[in-house]
Amino acid sequence: MIEDLKNVEIVNKMGGRFKLSALIQKRMLEIMQGSRPLIEETDGKTLMEIVVEEIKEDKIEIDWSKGEEKPEQFTL
Repeated sequence: MIEDLKNVEIVNKMGGRFKLSALIQKRMLEIMQGSRPLIEETDGKTLMEIVVEEIKEDKIEIDWSKGEEKPEQFTL
């Protein structure tokens, strides 16, 4: 699961590591406050694993419509 967070595709999709971690934190808080997970299989998974899986399956994303431009892609 941690290896998924090192994947350049996920980092690029979210616009960088900072935005990725902010999205993860926000979504984890939503779930802890009662939101339902957006993936089917959650048995035995940690909150972090659930959120990362939601990102990988394109169930959640950053809202780029608030005037912020989507950043350029980068590679490691």
